[in-house]
Amino acid sequence: MNLTILEPATESVLKEIPAASAADVSAAVARAKSAFPAWRKVVPAERARLLRALADGVEQHLERLARLEARNAGKPISGARWEIGAVAGVFRYYAGAVERLTGATIPVAGGVAMTFKEPMGVVGLITPWNYPLYIASWKLGPALAAGNTCVLKPAELTPLTALELELIALEVGFPSGVLNVVAGTGLEAGRALVDHPDVAKIAFTGSTGVGKDIATRAAQTVKRVTLELGGKSASVIFEDADIAAAAAAVPSSVFDNSGQDCCARSRLLVHESVLDDFMNHLSIAVKAWRVGDPMTDVDMGPLISAAHRDRVSQYLEGAEIALEGDAPNGRGFWFKPTVLGPVSPSSRVAQQEIFGPVTCVIPFKTESEATEIANGTIYGLSGSVWTRDGARALRMARALDSGALSINSNSSVRYSTPFGGFKQSGYGRELGPNACDAYTEEKTVFIKTE
Repeated sequence: MNLTILEPATESVLKEIPAASAADVSAAVARAKSAFPAWRKVVPAERARLLRALADGVEQHLERLARLEARNAGKPISGARWEIGAVAGVFRYYAGAVERLTGATIPVAGGVAMTFKEPMGVVGLITPWNYPLYIASWKLGPALAAGNTCVLKPAELTPLTALELELIALEVGFPSGVLNVVAGTGLEAGRALVDHPDVAKIAFTGSTGVGKDIATRAAQTVKRVTLELGGKSASVIFEDADIAAAAAAVPSSVFDNSGQDCCARSRLLVHESVLDDFMNHLSIAVKAWRVGDPMTDVDMGPLISAAHRDRVSQYLEGAEIALEGDAPNGRGFWFKPTVLGPVSPSSRVAQQEIFGPVTCVIPFKTESEATEIANGTIYGLSGSVWTRDGARALRMARALDSGALSINSNSSVRYSTPFGGFKQSGYGRELGPNACDAYTEEKTVFIKTE
């Protein structure tokens, strides 16, 4: 069986590769298990050097990787270049963590206790198609830094840059078996990785539904699990905000990456007194958003597949379209940037993750109402608050059930800060200075001195 990899902007075949079977996954796990004893003994300075070398290798191949990512995922080449550069940044950041992964000494009666952070062994990493190599680096960086060996299962729609990364790792000197990539379907390769008894941990980014299945399956072997799942993030725009700035920021907050982003601000909560002003500014911003060939200077490319385009389109059936941008006709999985509304907070488009370039407008009257609406979904991943009132900004930041919030901004992710969600957006945290802890087991050793 082969995986047929399409180019979303043209619908043409980009590449065909063999699909990893359950047996292939088992072989990769065996390689990782065999490589683990030697890898865990590599001195921290050498492990750090190899991670820096991997960062250098990614940078040396940056343009080739970016073009491959742009064609495979349908993302604008400018964004793909930024992402590949950030991949190198993640590896370099966690190279700095290797020698700082320390335990503690604890005075206790009759002696002293010491703690050690030990690597888990073989870890399975399952990554999505929306940010293929970037999100893979979020998991690989801390996992390798902590001394684990890895089996990475990239999304079946976008596996090409992960396969290239495996080759780059070998080129820069990583021992064979430390970083293994298996490109297959979730139903076969993904489940085989989750079920494998020699895999100590699964780190998964993807939909909430698949995350629930992984958590259930991993429980059978008591695997450690980190889940970064879906979102339905809100931008809350108060009457005292810079309305022009808030509206101008909307397209990049929800149409970037064609809206295929779990942090997308797909709900716009706008104070009713400034709704008309906000919509006037938003109309200008939406019309200026450029959709087209991702290999050119555009803001947005196509959706990832025909099936996903059909899924996103279903949310527009019977919905009131307030604003709509432009998109090409013809071949390619194109979709117009779309603003729905005003909508009810309980409506399907305000509750479910659409995962496309679609957002909805929800008016509100009071701060407490805005808080209730913003918290009124099963998700809690990200969000924004727009206000000039510092006290209100802090109140809202504390009141919102969300793992990553921005004030007067739409940014959600920095690799130097923790990232993860509340509620059904998952559990555990990735990135930031403590991410390596999620790939270690803490051991306590007592030494009798009396």
